[in-house]
Amino acid sequence: MVSKDRRSELHNRIAVLRAERGVSRAELAAAVGVNPQTVGFLERGDYGPSLDLALRISEFFGLPVEAVFSRRPFEPMSQQLYGGI
Repeated sequence: MVSKDRRSELHNRIAVLRAERGVSRAELAAAVGVNPQTVGFLERGDYGPSLDLALRISEFFGLPVEAVFSRRPFEPMSQQLYGGI
């Protein structure tokens, strides 16, 4: 049986997307209407976003919500792109 904490774990690619696009925490926070500290909490998995916030973040990056957030860990991009070689 999976523990309640494990079931509610939410993974995200916010830090990777920010780095890839040269966006600071403060810039993302301002764009989606939260405190920069909230972005840090999200990136570390210390805080799960509301549906509204998850959608605003996904819209900011121009990606579907499932490309930014997942209930399962994301595979490393290198593995997705190159098959782990």
